[in-house]
Amino acid sequence: MALHHLVEWVNGGETNIDDLVMLCRTHHRMIHQSGWEVRMHQGRPEFIPPRWLDTTQAPRRKPILT
Repeated sequence: MALHHLVEWVNGGETNIDDLVMLCRTHHRMIHQSGWEVRMHQGRPEFIPPRWLDTTQAPRRKPILT
């Protein structure tokens, strides 16, 4: 597993729970190399695909299990 900073550390991001998303190594590399973005929405991570993959850039998020 790898921790991904939502605001990259070199750009002033902090290493705290509010700025981190846990990803497997493969998806962590993919975020950095393929144009995906990650943001927090209502305390949950959303993954925004690059325009070449989805022109609307609709956020993807894991559904809440009840």
